[in-house]
Amino acid sequence: MHLLFYRIFLTLSLSFLFYSCQNTEKKERFYVVTTTGHIADLVRNVAGNKATVAPLMGAGVDPHLYKASLSDLKLLQSADIIFYNGLHLEGKMGEVFHKLSRTKKVFAVSDGIPRDSLLMVDEENHIPDPHIWFDVEVWQYCLDKVCKEMILADPENKEYYLANAAKYRKELNDLNILIKDKFQIIPRHERLLVTAHDAFGYFGRRYDVEVIGLQGISTLSEYGLNEITTLSRMLISRKVKAVFIETSVSEKAIQSVIEGCKQQGHLVKIGGSLYSDALGAANTPEGTYIGMQKANLKLITEGLK
Repeated sequence: MHLLFYRIFLTLSLSFLFYSCQNTEKKERFYVVTTTGHIADLVRNVAGNKATVAPLMGAGVDPHLYKASLSDLKLLQSADIIFYNGLHLEGKMGEVFHKLSRTKKVFAVSDGIPRDSLLMVDEENHIPDPHIWFDVEVWQYCLDKVCKEMILADPENKEYYLANAAKYRKELNDLNILIKDKFQIIPRHERLLVTAHDAFGYFGRRYDVEVIGLQGISTLSEYGLNEITTLSRMLISRKVKAVFIETSVSEKAIQSVIEGCKQQGHLVKIGGSLYSDALGAANTPEGTYIGMQKANLKLITEGLK
């Protein structure tokens, strides 16, 4: 009897010790789970050494088509804070976030964006374009949202988060100026960006670039012979030399357009593979938001020459 009691007491004591250690660790370093790499990079720049950040979606992953796996659900359940894009980008995960929000801190970074800064693809039905990261100025509202929620979760480190956010904001402002300056060199009538799906609307609006995507704002959108023929004719009439594929989208659609132009005697090349719905591989320059933007900028400006 005494031996049984001792074992139970020891088990409970060890469990309590383990639980206490876990709680202490969580207070010192938050575990933050994000959907996309863009958001993960944003959180890392704000949270610094106060958080471990884990994105669900890696390089080349399409968030429009993404479905949470069992391991993803376990990861989300273990998170202290969850950040996602919102605006229906992660369309197949909406119900998951809704359920998790009942017991966890779950936030859409897009909630911090004023309505008049959103790009509406369907004004009547209030459907916004979810690709908010392509406008560096709009992305800073998401920076504010992340900073605000980190401070609410950890008020003792408020000044730390504010300082990190201010530092990163300067880097974003420098990036914004760089992109604007690069496009000023290109004549306005030559600023035409043709991609697989319409992910670059915010980019086009901010930097005065005409953007055309074969598919709509979601890779779930259908395209057919009519869309391919229309786009091919437009490229021929405007003597466009380059179109772009995307790292997270099949190049099949764009290849169909290139072939359509070729049949009409107009050669169009692939100007490069752009990062659209996903960052590059981890531990590479393109695996960061700023590095991704600079890589895209280089490809686009060279392809439009």
